[in-house]
This record gives sequence, structure tokens and C-alpha cells, in this order.
Amino acid sequence: MFRKIDDSISVSPQISADDVARAAGLGFTMIVNNRPDGEEAGQPAGAEIEAAAVAAGLGYRAIPITHAGFSRPQVEAMQAALADAAGPVLAFCRSGTRSTFIWALARAAQGADGEELAGKAAGAGYDISPIRGLL
Repeated sequence: MFRKIDDSISVSPQISADDVARAAGLGFTMIVNNRPDGEEAGQPAGAEIEAAAVAAGLGYRAIPITHAGFSRPQVEAMQAALADAAGPVLAFCRSGTRSTFIWALARAAQGADGEELAGKAAGAGYDISPIRGLL
């Protein structure tokens, strides 16, 4: 379920509180929630995931991204989350795509090469071509 992009980040479709404990056991140090609450009936609330992260000793950031797109504050929040993490980050949304996109945008804003970002994303099974013009 967790798809490794590189040593600093993996992404995932929606996770549960049980998945948070598994992530801690795998060495992740922070959970980044890119999914807005109430996007889909039955999804765990962000507060539930946050409580599980705190209980597991993990950092937690909520950077919800709707289908309306990405904003500079969201990209900056993702940059800060990645910089503040004491180790690997697990980011999630409904499918992992928005998490991959915001990671790529955050890294590109810091000067990372677009081709390299695309290659890493593809290696994890994600196509970032819809945002390539923004990189």
C-alpha cells in the first residue's frame, strides 16, 4: 500500500489508524494528510489519523488538497513538513496522486529537476504529467 518515491517520502491511498502503527514500525517519522475530511463517505477523519500518529510518536501535518488544485500556501506547507520531518514521511490522500503532486511541486520549488521528479514518481506508479508545466 505504501509506495516509496525516494528515501525521504512514500505515498499511499487513504490510510487507517492501524496503518499509522504499521508506518511507525517501518521507520516513518511523520504522516502528512493531503485529504480533506468528508471527501468520501466512510473515510477516517483526519483527527483519528492524527491521534494515531501522536500515539505512535509520529509527527502529523494536515495539508488538505481538494480537486480545485494546488496553492502556493499548500506547496509551502509541504516544503515545511518535509524539512521538519526527522526521517521518512508518509503522505496520503484518496489514491496517493495528490500527495505525489504536492511533493513534486514542493521539491521543484526548491530547485529539483522536473525530469528526476517525474522519474521518481513513475517508479512509485504515479504519472505527474498533469502538473509538468508547473515544475
